[in-house]
Amino acid sequence: MRDPRIQTLAKNLINYSVNLQKGEKILIENFGIQKELVNALVEETYNAGGHPFVSLKEHEVNRSLLIGATKEQQELTAEFEAFVMKQMDAYIGLRAGDNINELSDVPDDQMALHQKTVGTVVHREIRVPKTKWVVLRYPSSSMAQLAKMSTAGFEDFYFNVCNLDYSKMDKAMDALVDRMNRTDKVRITGEGTDLTFSIKDIPAIKCAGRLNIPDGEVYTAPVKESINGTITYNTSSPYQGFTFENIQFTFENGKIIQANSNNNEKINAILNTDEGARYIGEFAIGVNPYILHPMQDILFDEKIDGSFHFTPGQAYENAYNGNDSAIHWDIVNIQRPEYGGGNIYFDDELIRENGRFVVDDLKMLNPENLK
Repeated sequence: MRDPRIQTLAKNLINYSVNLQKGEKILIENFGIQKELVNALVEETYNAGGHPFVSLKEHEVNRSLLIGATKEQQELTAEFEAFVMKQMDAYIGLRAGDNINELSDVPDDQMALHQKTVGTVVHREIRVPKTKWVVLRYPSSSMAQLAKMSTAGFEDFYFNVCNLDYSKMDKAMDALVDRMNRTDKVRITGEGTDLTFSIKDIPAIKCAGRLNIPDGEVYTAPVKESINGTITYNTSSPYQGFTFENIQFTFENGKIIQANSNNNEKINAILNTDEGARYIGEFAIGVNPYILHPMQDILFDEKIDGSFHFTPGQAYENAYNGNDSAIHWDIVNIQRPEYGGGNIYFDDELIRENGRFVVDDLKMLNPENLK
């Protein structure tokens, strides 16, 4: 018998997240086979009068493909997948599997080739701007280990987070969107961090269960060349199969002029992917009340209550600052007291202190008001 929480999640994904309408086509792409939720999504698509298409991909097979891929092969893969994506009205990306480091030994140049072909042509140019899409993980024993929880305990946490009342969060975010749209100068301070930049005239976008599950962030982008100062991230960040720690960036007129981590060579290789990789494409504030600690999974970590992320690479089309890149790397800093604290100022007014909103119009986004 299927876990009823899976059916609830599938209903929410189809009817709320992508708001599938009768006659619309949806691609359900599953990395790391997870049949129960895929089957539930197919059923809910038919219930909504839609047309489901399913693509199943396995991480170990994907590793083999990437290691030996030529430029011609990846370009043809991008052409093939782009043809399919162009037919779709909606997309659900379901990522499962037991090893987050399955791609850790794929050479950097091969990962960069994949990002410049499939990642750019299929996802950045078609899926993101032209479909109703949502991306999510599925709970596994490896995710439970990363979260330092039992498997059963993690499943309970997962469904609490993913089946949250996102319509309530959506309304509560309006005040933060309004604040950000009126703000010019942002200053962020904390341990090893003193950063200033402008977000003037770049739209703020709320994310409340329609693009990611779990969700809970409001994002914009900094004016491309306005960033100055240093940021020290206090969470680990898996990217391209390697887990980076102790990441620190120093900016001068928007560009990362110095980058340090537990692997300086690898992090600088990523930032040298193209010209835009050393500029920031996204600034976002996380507010999910159930996600409190990092688990090396960006779909969860970027929504952590009391966090923000500052993202090297591609800017989103609806919050575009002119930066283009084959990479988009969300790296998270948590500002709650147990992680060292930190403050965010909008136009010299303190709006969040040690992870809690302190101005009246934003207090509804503090965790006790979102559960």
